[in-house]
Amino acid sequence: MHHLNIDIETYSSVDIKTGGLYKYAQAPDFEILLFAWSLDGGPAHVVDLAQGEAIPDSILSLLFCKDCLKHAYNAAFEWYCLCRHFKHLPFDAGWLTEWRDTMLHGLYCGYTAGLAATGEALGLPQDKRKLSAGSALIRTFCVPRKPTARNPSTRVRPAAEPEKWRLFKEYNAQDVVTEQEIERRLSVWPVPDAVQKQWETDILINARGVAVDLDLVRGALACSARVTQELTQEAVQISGLDNPNSVAQLSRWLEDETGAEVADLRKDTVARMLADGAPSEAVQRMLEIRQELGKTSNKKYAAMDAGAGEGGRVRGLLQFYGANRTGRWAGRLVQVQNLPRTHLPGIELARERVKAEDVDTLRMLYGSVPDTLSQLIRTALVPAPGHRFVDADFSAIEARVIAWLSGEEWVLDVFRTHGKIYEATASQMFGVPMERIKKGNPEYDLRQKGKVATLAMGYQGGVGALINARKTYHIPESELPDEELPGIVQRWRQANRRIVAFWYAVEAAATDVVRTGRPQAVGRLLFALQGDADTGQWFLTVTLPSGRVLFYAKPFLAQNAKGFEQLHYYGMNQTSKKWGVQETYGGKLVENITQAVARDCLAENIERLEAAGYPVVFHVHDEVVIETETEHADLSAVCDIMARPIPWAPDLPLKAEGWTGGFYTKD
Repeated sequence: MHHLNIDIETYSSVDIKTGGLYKYAQAPDFEILLFAWSLDGGPAHVVDLAQGEAIPDSILSLLFCKDCLKHAYNAAFEWYCLCRHFKHLPFDAGWLTEWRDTMLHGLYCGYTAGLAATGEALGLPQDKRKLSAGSALIRTFCVPRKPTARNPSTRVRPAAEPEKWRLFKEYNAQDVVTEQEIERRLSVWPVPDAVQKQWETDILINARGVAVDLDLVRGALACSARVTQELTQEAVQISGLDNPNSVAQLSRWLEDETGAEVADLRKDTVARMLADGAPSEAVQRMLEIRQELGKTSNKKYAAMDAGAGEGGRVRGLLQFYGANRTGRWAGRLVQVQNLPRTHLPGIELARERVKAEDVDTLRMLYGSVPDTLSQLIRTALVPAPGHRFVDADFSAIEARVIAWLSGEEWVLDVFRTHGKIYEATASQMFGVPMERIKKGNPEYDLRQKGKVATLAMGYQGGVGALINARKTYHIPESELPDEELPGIVQRWRQANRRIVAFWYAVEAAATDVVRTGRPQAVGRLLFALQGDADTGQWFLTVTLPSGRVLFYAKPFLAQNAKGFEQLHYYGMNQTSKKWGVQETYGGKLVENITQAVARDCLAENIERLEAAGYPVVFHVHDEVVIETETEHADLSAVCDIMARPIPWAPDLPLKAEGWTGGFYTKD
């Protein structure tokens, strides 16, 4: 088996950040400029395709040879670009199986995305790292330039900047060297075959894409522009400000009008100021306008418009292993994981009026036009003509998984029978017969508390977690007052003693493994300290029931801010997006593990659905969206597939529910 490391540099007039890989490579002017390669760990070579050089026949033969594995960093890019270059069908799954993604390898082992960032996190020596000059060279040769009267050209050719082009070729070759060194350092921990297969399926799903209702998208953008203009003009008339959208200008105006300091104008701050009551009609209306403008959703619609490529489909919505603490997917381009819910009555009518750019009717029927547009964003994702969406969502998957991992049998019994977990939790917490917790009875109010506790308490959360859940699920404080929250925390923990014990067992095992180096099992999990002295890589690992492994890089024990010994590791800070030391504890580890197992359940079922002829176009957390012929849109069959026992978790009770329809929605 030969190994061919590849890195390419390309040109396209499409902005890859807004259009995505697939539209980028579909552009008529797309071309591969440089092709760098290394065979079986040998020196890197660069083929200057932009200046007429050809890839050697020996390398071409290996490129399409089944006995040669092709390696690249973010290999989906090389795979798809080479498919376009050589006119292969992008859905050639056979060729895709011969590719290995070095970025995935790094993500699987707990490192970050980005070749330069991964090289730095791994501690690669300077001669093995990505060259820092690359970004400027890419801007020079790979993206269009603005023409001027003196130079009307829209791009820079190699002959125009020969010295920079020479450096660009060095940069291209160095990327191959860096990729090889990353692979060498992580070779002790290969990506499992199952994860490799899931990656291949993910690329095919991303290349398949999902159709966008461009009439709705462009109508929404037009409506949004008109409403924004009207509201801005009204705000100028009321306030006299040059730019009422400016936070600084509006804050000063509000301070002058109210005599109170305005710390910020975030959504929740404006809502609180309105709830407290404005001192004048002018202030009231300015706050309302600010709130309305805050609902303007043209960014999502603009992202759909920019991302729609061949066939009016947006591709590349998902990033495989984007959340590397769990292995879950992350959203890209449109960010389908973060779309507003849809509560509108008469959605079809609303969609028609938006397409007609009928702002007046929208305002008359629904009140806030920005809010209406926000709720319609999901519905811009549609199946192809003659097709339907089948949407299926795992029911309470994390509650099921954490109960299964911890052995909380009464919860598992609920899911194996009636499935009413919120009512059952309330019954356990408050000692009320479950049959009393139904609509019409005063005890039904307890269901809300059981629901919030179920959603908020599983990962060692306390009162703060309940407050966040109250905000997330829009529960009035009157229904869940602050003074009741400590009691809810205690009641839930008393009702779920095995889950509570699981937090502490996981933390104790992880800490002891780092301290002693001896592996420990906690139920279905195996904790271990794994390392490679030759490369200096050390990890706390957690082997999941699926056989997949979670990696925590360079773990160590140190005192936290309160003076207690706590587990630390190196990872990506979710707020700063920088690599560095992270703290963790039992509840957070349990959250990672639970979500990782839920992710494995979803991945298993995506493979099943694809094999059964139900093509997935995208998925969100624990929900899959399938596009299939109308006569084949069988929700019951899809839910039956998703409820089947998982081979590595035969006693984990699973259930899926969903809908079929002509556009994407969620209420």
